[in-house]
Amino acid sequence: MKRTSKRITQGSGNVFLDLGFPPHEAAVMLLRCELAEALRKWMAREGLTQAQAATRLGVVQPRISEIARNKVDKLSLDYLVGLCAKAGVSVAVRLAA
Repeated sequence: MKRTSKRITQGSGNVFLDLGFPPHEAAVMLLRCELAEALRKWMAREGLTQAQAATRLGVVQPRISEIARNKVDKLSLDYLVGLCAKAGVSVAVRLAA
């Protein structure tokens, strides 16, 4: 049996960067995922169905489905921040220069 060596590479902390996305796109995609995750946790904490969450947020259910399935490429940062505000989920941006 042939033995193969395994190479382990330390991740950067941003899976999109590790997958080869340009740094500016990787940063935006990671933020979108984090906001979508916060909204999914809010829905779970409140015990809401997608339809109920949509009603509370004033959007259509298919938008909530996109969040539930992490289809964040279809949603802007601005849109997700707005939904978090409507849900009472605080959003903070920390800049590191």
